[in-house]
Amino acid sequence: MPRVLVVAALDRSIVNFLLPHISQLKEAGWEVELGYRSTSEWAEREIRSLDVPWHEIPFSQSPLDLVNLKAVWRLKGILSRGNYDVIHVHMPVAAWLARLAARLFSPQTTVIYTAHGFHFYHGAPVLKNIVFLALEKLAGRWTDYLVVINQEDAKAARRYHIVDPERVRYMAGIGVDTTLYDPARVDGAEVAGIRQAMDLKDTDVLFSMVAAFRPRKRHSDALRALARLQDPRVHVAFAGLGSLMQQMRAYGQDLNIAGQVHFLGYRRDVPALIRASLTTVLPSEAEGLPRTVMESLALEVPVIGTDIRGTRELLEDGCGILVPVGDVQALTEAMRWMITHPDEAAAMGRRGRRKVQGPYELRNALKATEILYQEVLNLE
Repeated sequence: MPRVLVVAALDRSIVNFLLPHISQLKEAGWEVELGYRSTSEWAEREIRSLDVPWHEIPFSQSPLDLVNLKAVWRLKGILSRGNYDVIHVHMPVAAWLARLAARLFSPQTTVIYTAHGFHFYHGAPVLKNIVFLALEKLAGRWTDYLVVINQEDAKAARRYHIVDPERVRYMAGIGVDTTLYDPARVDGAEVAGIRQAMDLKDTDVLFSMVAAFRPRKRHSDALRALARLQDPRVHVAFAGLGSLMQQMRAYGQDLNIAGQVHFLGYRRDVPALIRASLTTVLPSEAEGLPRTVMESLALEVPVIGTDIRGTRELLEDGCGILVPVGDVQALTEAMRWMITHPDEAAAMGRRGRRKVQGPYELRNALKATEILYQEVLNLE
């Protein structure tokens, strides 16, 4: 039975992006083990349901954190005992460290790296791009297959020869299950309950943002746009956790919009929350191929997103509105347009569902992964 070690930075990365892929590997006869840093009880419960062995690895998301040396040492022990056929690594910092460990301690193992958005990208600071491009090119020497999930990264991988171009695989994201994220499956009573829990009137308008509270997600832009609308009927709901949550809560108070902002934390009812919204918002400065955008479109809810890689690919066919990163006035006007053009907004949402029902379907992503793993086995 072939063996694979799947490595990601955090337990929630496994839960948010990889559960269907891990289940497919098990069904295909692979013996799967996981490596990640534990951060939350809810994510641990989800992972335990997979019934696969797991390893605690003390990754830091900061590449300069010395604790990452402990992560490499921990990987040494795991790899020396594991006898893996494949190591599949995800998330930039964890993936870099895991590839280094594989090179040093298990050089015979095939390494697959899925880049969920390179840390160098158009619009990033020049010095940051130089450093992270150099790091990716170095780690490319330890990578057998590079999987990219958006067209900008696919072009960059080939342009900069991060790996041999023949070893680059483009896959349209991790996939979205449009049978689960289906407006017909969302219970209207559940939608009404979400709005009632926020004490929204029938005439109130809800925008939602599903994203971890990290600096690059730019929650503050959504708050500032809400304040500029100066419309007490408009509310914004944030679903997600993160270190900046309390800071954003205080910022909403400073902007005198605290009564219009709802901090929901981790939610298991995201489809209903999205359907309760006129539009979802994602003002990030960087993404790979944002799943939250795919989920919103699958549910026929349009998106206001920033004009960046990944988000641009999903919205450029009239499935939402693109605004420049950091342009709060443009974001404000986009929100106002959605409010005043509900029929056109609904049409955007319908186009969005038709779009994600193509290459972005989960079954297509799973098929692409299956083909790659079969290729690896055939070469061994």
